[in-house]
Amino acid sequence: MTKFVFVTGGVVSSLGKGIASASLAAILESRGLKVTLIKLDPYINVDPGTMSPFQHGEVFVTDDGAETDLDLGHYERFITTRMRKTNNFTTGQIYKSVLEKERRGDYLGKTVQVIPHITNEIQDFIRRGAGVDTDHAVDVAIVEIGGTVGDIESLPFLEAVRQMSLKLGPNNTAFVHLSYVPWIAAAGELKTKPTQHTAQKLREIGIQADALLCRADRPIPDDERSKISLFSNVPEWGVISMWDVDTIYKVPRMLHEQGLDGLICDKLRLNTPPANLQRWDDLVHEVEHPQEEVNLAMVGKYVDLSDSYKSLNEALRHAGLKNHARVRITYIDSETLNPDNVSQLSQFNAVLVPGGFGKRGIEGKICAARYARENRIPYLGICLGMQVATIEYARHVAGLKDANSTEFEPDGPHPVIALITEWKDKDGSIQKRTESSDLGGTMRLGAQSSDVAPGTLAHQIYGDVVTERHRHRYEANVNYLDTLRQAGLIISALTQREHLTEIVELPQAVHPWYMGVQFHPEFKSTPWDGHPLFNAYIRAALNLKKSPQLKAVA
Repeated sequence: MTKFVFVTGGVVSSLGKGIASASLAAILESRGLKVTLIKLDPYINVDPGTMSPFQHGEVFVTDDGAETDLDLGHYERFITTRMRKTNNFTTGQIYKSVLEKERRGDYLGKTVQVIPHITNEIQDFIRRGAGVDTDHAVDVAIVEIGGTVGDIESLPFLEAVRQMSLKLGPNNTAFVHLSYVPWIAAAGELKTKPTQHTAQKLREIGIQADALLCRADRPIPDDERSKISLFSNVPEWGVISMWDVDTIYKVPRMLHEQGLDGLICDKLRLNTPPANLQRWDDLVHEVEHPQEEVNLAMVGKYVDLSDSYKSLNEALRHAGLKNHARVRITYIDSETLNPDNVSQLSQFNAVLVPGGFGKRGIEGKICAARYARENRIPYLGICLGMQVATIEYARHVAGLKDANSTEFEPDGPHPVIALITEWKDKDGSIQKRTESSDLGGTMRLGAQSSDVAPGTLAHQIYGDVVTERHRHRYEANVNYLDTLRQAGLIISALTQREHLTEIVELPQAVHPWYMGVQFHPEFKSTPWDGHPLFNAYIRAALNLKKSPQLKAVA
């Protein structure tokens, strides 16, 4: 029988519920348990796919094509279980499902209410995410509830899990509450009142926390832990410190040493071998003892929002670990980059242009791609970064003056990037769209495979077939591929049916390492192995650093 751990948060958001949930899952997995994680988001949007990065941060994509919360990226990086569409749902999805049932007559004319209909639907979605009564059922499902306790929008979720814990019984569910213990500099002390209040608010809803994770900038002293214990009705061993650390990979060890996994296993009556966190210790050692350093410029338009490129940042760090190097990322706002100041990129060992939408900052990205190409600096373009590289090459090498994407210039003379109207999905179904299609759910999404041309840089990295996750609406225009090839651009991977461009690159005789990929490889990177594309990219940057003459014309 699947057991459930519900993770809630209080006081303020962005305390690190995702990292805490993923860390607990990692420890339980090291005990030999099969674990999955589920994220419940209280907003009305059906999914985060059409939300601004300024509002939401990164959109993570699963193999089966779900656009999900960025916490699912943490989940996949911390445990071996792969996430699915069912591992993340929103209030919008719940209400949409209930209303569809009501329209079909499934409720037999009954008045549809928050209790029981919405709360029952939430429970059904949770069970589905945990794979209950299916081949992929797990021992423990950790359910992270977004928002903070006390918010009106998350109340149906909290009520649903309260009901669920009542139905399943005390030894089949556990509650972990994450709270904030601020340090007040003027008073020179930690204040426990916010945590006391949020624990009280949770009890008012009918939920008693089994463990309190206390976020602070320092470990919580025993006196404060004792006070929190008394006022929150949580045993002292259940009051656990989560202080700031310089790498998230220290969190599993931190929680284990304070007994969180033991407490959860006792509560859920799980008899397991002891936790083995050796690989996490090895990982932290690698993080803290790099042998080299590499400096990378990321040219994007959400550079003030670190969450917008969360998976990408982690993938670069993973590749650094595989190459025993610390990766230092400098974020450059593409809106500020132009031909007059683009030479600032010369100080970096590599240039990266990430994905994104919209016209803002495009010319700066094109400038960056051109500078990296002409000055033989290792370049990686991801999604829009590949399209930018294609536009740049078309304009300045292939002689297609004013080449552009129809996303930015609908009536341009050379639409080398354009909207694809029909494609075959992973499941074999034919998907169609037009310029007037809804933005949500009309992208090429999820894992798709394509053949890789022999003798290319891409083939050295991937072998014969590349399978990666996609999230985009515009594609390289097939009508221009021959022109680009004749001008020297290598199209090293194409989809079999529609001949959609997956990878472009330059011959290694012309440039040591220059590649653009239409997909998002960062979603499949893990701290254990990195990702072959990023590993190769960071290796190329290190080679340039060691041998600056590589910049010279071949």
